[in-house]
Amino acid sequence: MKRILAWVLTAAMAAGVLSGCGGKGGTETTAEKDAVTTAAAVTEAEKESASEADTTAAAENVTTEAAESENAGAAEGDVTLRVGALKGPTAMGMVKLMDDAEAGNTANRYEFTIAAAIDEITPKIVQGQFDIAAMPANVSSVLYNNTDGAVSVLAINTLGVIYIVETGDSIQSVADLKGKTIYASGKGATPEYALNYVLKENGIDPEKDVTIEYKSEHAECAAALAEAENGIAMLPQPFVTTAQAKNDKIRIALDMTEEWEKVQTGEDKSSLLTGVVVVRNEFLQAHPEAVAAFMDEYKASTEYVNANVEDAAALIEKYDIIPAAVAKKALPYCNITFIEGEEMKTRLGGYLGTLAEQNADAVGGKLPDEGFYYIR
Repeated sequence: MKRILAWVLTAAMAAGVLSGCGGKGGTETTAEKDAVTTAAAVTEAEKESASEADTTAAAENVTTEAAESENAGAAEGDVTLRVGALKGPTAMGMVKLMDDAEAGNTANRYEFTIAAAIDEITPKIVQGQFDIAAMPANVSSVLYNNTDGAVSVLAINTLGVIYIVETGDSIQSVADLKGKTIYASGKGATPEYALNYVLKENGIDPEKDVTIEYKSEHAECAAALAEAENGIAMLPQPFVTTAQAKNDKIRIALDMTEEWEKVQTGEDKSSLLTGVVVVRNEFLQAHPEAVAAFMDEYKASTEYVNANVEDAAALIEKYDIIPAAVAKKALPYCNITFIEGEEMKTRLGGYLGTLAEQNADAVGGKLPDEGFYYIR
């Protein structure tokens, strides 16, 4: 268990680079610190941090076992689902469910935890402190591969939240990026893989035809964008909205999710993804009806959030995810969704395959097998 936790924590710390809606550095906050630096790039400092977090997680075993014992003996209608999510699009999509649960208007009872970083989520689902968790899409694959299939993915809950923005008006298509300098964060992680993929599929060599200046944080990209004349950057939401509030010259030039889908061919089309929701298989086997009810209630929550932006923004602030004013402007661009079943399998499988072609470590060394996808 200690080896698995250390591995998962290592990948989790690296996952802070993609998820967009959140805090410093884009913690999904960066899908939520929206996604994943590869395990091969781990520093010694990160290994030490993983070991410390491992020790902390191990110390929580007594609490975990007590909670497991309580749920194990509960009748199906009495079970409490412990759900973890990150301060970003996945948590934003859950707010109606959270509010309904607080009011006692749900089929299940819930305990929600909104974390600032993915390394607060993965150890707890490994040890059984969470039954369900929202996380970056490729982290779910890493988790599956390194726990011998202890989790299954229930649904895609967030498509891509990455955008190409500029302070000028020169970028109307991907082809217009040729010869330009692009500020970006996420070197060695999902943002880099996504950008490289879209550029290559449009006939642009990322190493020769463009200059990509990688920064350590999204905030640095926004600062560089503001300082450069006719600057170009790749940023996630809500950093785009935040940057626009400070500089009205910034415009969204390209939606990377749309550009990814434009280059898909054939029936098995993948999507650029940020987040998924996973379940511990032990919990799924013990409480299938509770998981099914969760899926229905979570889907309804995402639909409500997308259809009622102003009310949803107020709930997002209520649950201390991001301020309502930022949420109201960012929500239409956060691509919150709920995709399950065969469509989920096709989109997620294709996305993970694209990442694996560039760096297998980004998905845990190999593509997950059929057991990874829960089809109800």
